[in-house]
Amino acid sequence: MIRSMTAYARYDHKSEYGDLVWELRAVNHRYLDIYIRLPDTFRRLESVFREKIRSRVTRGKIECHLSFKANENTQNELRLNRALAKQLINVLSWVKEQSKITTFNAFDLLQWPGVMISEDLPLEDISYELLAGLEHVLNDFMVSREKEGAGLKEFIKQRLKAMSAEIVKIRDHMPSIVESERERLQNKFEELKIQLDPNRLEQELMLVAQRMDTTEELDRLELHIKEIENILNHQDVVGRRLDFMVQECHRESNTLASKSINIEVTSSAVELKVLIEQIREQVQNIE
Repeated sequence: MIRSMTAYARYDHKSEYGDLVWELRAVNHRYLDIYIRLPDTFRRLESVFREKIRSRVTRGKIECHLSFKANENTQNELRLNRALAKQLINVLSWVKEQSKITTFNAFDLLQWPGVMISEDLPLEDISYELLAGLEHVLNDFMVSREKEGAGLKEFIKQRLKAMSAEIVKIRDHMPSIVESERERLQNKFEELKIQLDPNRLEQELMLVAQRMDTTEELDRLELHIKEIENILNHQDVVGRRLDFMVQECHRESNTLASKSINIEVTSSAVELKVLIEQIREQVQNIE
């Protein structure tokens, strides 16, 4: 299934212990890169959350954020860590003397980690709700990825159809191009008053036709298009496969463009390169 690496999901939940909000956002990335921000109270659960995300996502830069606001009836009385507060005051006094600063904000002192102590929430009880919330936001996140992936799939299929149309145009033009080249050579020989026997003329035309022959490139492009269409219908992760096939299409289009000696073929070759580049840009965002 085609999934985009770009997605966003949010889940709000009012639990017995407080209000929690899960947020997941992702952008494209070559590998899987997970960044998690958690309240200090739940920091010990980070590895569990990380593994949960890893089980559902294989590529992308993932930012996961949990915010939690405890209910008043679950908040314990705050206790001052007097020893730590005293040390900080001594340090601030010395800094004031050295820097000539005359004031400091006592509220900032209270916000220093560890100065105010509160009993931890019952982690075992609330962890079930946290994991359930993460599962919920992951479900929404994956739906968002699949929805955008469906749009990417349709976009690519349209470009593949346009590529096939350009290949047909080139094949249709080739007989007239060969005939035009035959006339050009004959006229050139007549202008130079060079008499060639028919066999020699056919040999020269054969050499020109070989240099102009695009059959091999067109055949390979058609095979690549069919393979990409097959990959788009796979159920597993396909981003890297698609990226490889687009590179192969790009290589064939370059060879095709180097053989173009006709304005129609050149135009189709350029259009093919444009279509392939459009596909490549979108494939970079597929998981």
